[in-house]
Amino acid sequence: MDTLNLAEFEAEPSPKGRASARAGTRDSTKSRLLGRALLVPVLVFFAILNVIPTFWMIGLGFYDYTLGRGDPKFVGLDNFVIIYESAEQWATFTRTLFFMVVAVAFEVGLGVVLGFLFWGSAKMPGRRLALTLLFTPMVVAPVASGLFWKLMYEPTFGVINYVVDLFGGQKIDFLTDVDWVTPAVLAVDIWMWTPFMILMTLAALGSVPTAELEAADVDRLSFYQRVRHVIWPHGKFILMLGILLRTIDAFKTTDLVLTMTGGGPGNKTEFLGVALYRQAFNSFDLGRSSAVALVLLIIAIALTSIYLYVLNLSRSR
Repeated sequence: MDTLNLAEFEAEPSPKGRASARAGTRDSTKSRLLGRALLVPVLVFFAILNVIPTFWMIGLGFYDYTLGRGDPKFVGLDNFVIIYESAEQWATFTRTLFFMVVAVAFEVGLGVVLGFLFWGSAKMPGRRLALTLLFTPMVVAPVASGLFWKLMYEPTFGVINYVVDLFGGQKIDFLTDVDWVTPAVLAVDIWMWTPFMILMTLAALGSVPTAELEAADVDRLSFYQRVRHVIWPHGKFILMLGILLRTIDAFKTTDLVLTMTGGGPGNKTEFLGVALYRQAFNSFDLGRSSAVALVLLIIAIALTSIYLYVLNLSRSR
């Protein structure tokens, strides 16, 4: 009995220990409260710049409202029905989809190939300088890149037509010729964003453990086997994230096209982002443009959901 009482006495914390525990609890509570308090300005900033405008846009999509022409009039789903029944809108969607698929395919293909080349040439002289120069197009503003390439495509004094003329070819006005304008804009987009996919490829390759790569060398695995069994399981998340970001960004391309062609010639390069800009800021049709913006938002969410589904499916295997 005495032994039991002694054990209970020894297990009971001293007054000093209880005070220290209470002080630690108070410090922990203060730290949590401080952390939450620091989040408040960020959440307020996010709500003002993202949440409130998004809900405002969603609500406005159900109204017929042209700026300066009376009060908004509730029309329900009429704006979305007009978008669905509009042949011009479907043509714009088709052009946008074509641009997105071609641009992302080239950017991913070139980015992965060049990423592997730079990854395998870690001891190459001037590698850092080459990577720095290669990443330059990615950090230049799209408007600046569009103006730069617009001057290069200029038929009179542009450097590209100078080279064409130097080799005996006929000068081409790339940005007004219906056969050349889409490839010309695609070339600029690929030039701008292939470095992004190179960066994502290098990040994906850098996530592979060195021990597994050395084991693959010992086992003399082929390049295909290394990619499938060693590199892909570790790097697929980063690479697919890059593909997702480029897909969404290419789908809503606006500033580059507005700078280079303004959507022309005719409507040859009028993609969804350009059409949305014209409806909102040229025609001031805020109801219809909000409906188009909501459709773009739904498509972006759908693309993200597909990406997450494919990624989870590959993880479960």
